[in-house]
Amino acid sequence: MAPETLSIVEATPEHAPFIAWVTLTAFRSQLERGFWDFMLDGDEAYKLRYLEALTTTEQLHWVHHSAFIVAEVDGRPASALCGYFEHELGGPTLRAAGIEANQATGRTEAEAAAGFDRAKSIMNVLPEHPPGAWIVENVATLPEFRRRGLADRLMERILERGRKRGATVADISVFIGNDPAQRAYEKCGFATVAEKLNPEFESVYRTPGIRTLRRTL
Repeated sequence: MAPETLSIVEATPEHAPFIAWVTLTAFRSQLERGFWDFMLDGDEAYKLRYLEALTTTEQLHWVHHSAFIVAEVDGRPASALCGYFEHELGGPTLRAAGIEANQATGRTEAEAAAGFDRAKSIMNVLPEHPPGAWIVENVATLPEFRRRGLADRLMERILERGRKRGATVADISVFIGNDPAQRAYEKCGFATVAEKLNPEFESVYRTPGIRTLRRTL
């Protein structure tokens, strides 16, 4: 068999379907249902269609394709993650982009409000980052490409992007109980610095909270 070719590339609008899958999968983590499952009341195809629209809005935000890099194996997207500064692509930008995605997919204001009501307990455990921290998020690899080191290669590249942009620390977060992901991040130099627990969040998401890991750049 011919050796596989691995390329690390900047995500483009053509990667939108894959980035949508990555975003949905990353937030499911080890859970039965993740943030986007609560936010979006529909089948898998609907959720992916909405997230594809979200990744290609005019408004930039932390789920936008431009924040991602992708590992391609023989030209096929296999793994991805994103990195960003909170002050540039944080919460308010996603809310504005959500309005665009709602319009693009025909999602009503009532549906959006109901979705936020189902998902909002996650607000109780959102990580707190120091000013200027480079935030790594939305890490996922297709099942058939796991345990090949793709995420490690992407992590090296995204941390270098943050370093070049002037960041001196990087943060990444995990749902408590996702021990394989935490071990993988620790191998990349991250260490736990905080965790947030909340009973309302636990009753909805079935995990006690979120743990934040940090490393220097």
